[in-house]
Amino acid sequence: MAILSSMRRSRTASAVILFGTVAFVSTAGAFGACGGERGEVAVDRGDSTATISARTPTYSFEVVRSYPHDPKAFTQGLVWHDDRLFESTGQVGQSNIREVELQSGRVIRQQDLDAPHFGEGIVLLGDNLFQITWTTGSAFVYDWKSFRRTGEFSYDGEGWGLTTDGTSIIMSNGTPSLVWRDPATFAVQKRLTVTDHGTPVSQLNELEWVKGEIWANIWQSEQIARIDPATGQVTGWIDLAGILPAIDRTGNEDVMNGIAYDAVRDRLFVTGKLWSKLYEITLKQRS
Repeated sequence: MAILSSMRRSRTASAVILFGTVAFVSTAGAFGACGGERGEVAVDRGDSTATISARTPTYSFEVVRSYPHDPKAFTQGLVWHDDRLFESTGQVGQSNIREVELQSGRVIRQQDLDAPHFGEGIVLLGDNLFQITWTTGSAFVYDWKSFRRTGEFSYDGEGWGLTTDGTSIIMSNGTPSLVWRDPATFAVQKRLTVTDHGTPVSQLNELEWVKGEIWANIWQSEQIARIDPATGQVTGWIDLAGILPAIDRTGNEDVMNGIAYDAVRDRLFVTGKLWSKLYEITLKQRS
């Protein structure tokens, strides 16, 4: 899928992530949002701050199984619910929500999102599936069983990822801030800044609630932050570097994005934009 160069957006430079001894820095003019430019520049750090951050536990992974994934899906959100897999995709004119058959990657059903909306994260809560948009400030509500649209909300700023603690909707917008919203009105209930040893962690993207933690993809990296929802502190980093083999990469913004957790069977799934595979993984702590 084509990158929407007309939607590129610059950001003010700010240090955002310290992972091991590498600091990821958001730079003005670097990758903006999901279909534009939104990313980090890796900068080697030898100072004491990086050493302190290295104490945050890190995890590697083992692939339990891989499944086919639509290589044309510009994945924005991934959710496991009622033994079913749901996905949202981006790009203006190509965005949709879909139910996907895990074993085959086949799209069982989908609901398209009309221009000018650029679809972002999704979450299921009760009978409702919520979908947000990148820059148009619209949140759409669907009956998750039929994909029939039942409501719409407006919000300020950008929309990136969604998850839920079972009561509220939790939303990311690419900054270090997570926002709790009322699912009945989409009104802001609270905000929480995510930090790792005092350093704000920006570029928080797709979100998933996993065993009482918020897990967040970090845009344009292969890292997932494990976040304490009470304090905003990063409790661990998951390093998924190399999970998608080089032979399967297109070089066309095929970055990791998509976390789904099956709480009933304790299974964890990850994928990325334009990836031909979806992976079930387990974690291994390495430090």
